[in-house]
Amino acid sequence: MLDKFVTSMATIRVISGSIEIVAALIMLKLGRVDKALAVNSMLAFVGPTVLLLTTAIGLAGMADKLSWGKLVWICCGISCLLIGILKK
Repeated sequence: MLDKFVTSMATIRVISGSIEIVAALIMLKLGRVDKALAVNSMLAFVGPTVLLLTTAIGLAGMADKLSWGKLVWICCGISCLLIGILKK
């Protein structure tokens, strides 16, 4: 039987992938660069959200196995990733 945390993480990733595919199909249907860029901009919100959700679920599943020090380092790493992705 699969772990509920792994199942949740995988489900979120499948949903995220489905959103990406639907967005690509919408871009093809729209057929204009400006509108495709708008759709792509909306996806910029999905990626970091999925990253945060799956990481949070994974950390919740491992919380009893990690020390506070390791959790702090993981949070610092996630913060650096988000700053790198979202900062203009």
